[in-house]
Amino acid sequence: MTADILRTKKITAATLKSFIKNVETLFVESVSSFDGMTDCVESVENRELRQISKDKAIGHGGVWMVGSSRDYFEFKETETHFGIEVYNSCGSGILWTKK
Repeated sequence: MTADILRTKKITAATLKSFIKNVETLFVESVSSFDGMTDCVESVENRELRQISKDKAIGHGGVWMVGSSRDYFEFKETETHFGIEVYNSCGSGILWTKK
């Protein structure tokens, strides 16, 4: 899957799963997460890219999906990477791959 396809396409959960399946290397960046102490979603202090296996991309260690049409997806791009941001009531994270 290329950046050009994602840039023009409406991104859904099926698109995300296809993206994960078809990329060579996958990285995850946590942007925010739910904090039970404050009962809200808060920004992550150390936003770092780390490589992740495809089978762990959704769920613990990757991006969270809550289902029932409560997940939102957005195309993201930098000079060296492109990917899909997933955000919902659990927080947000971006799955990246190299261009």
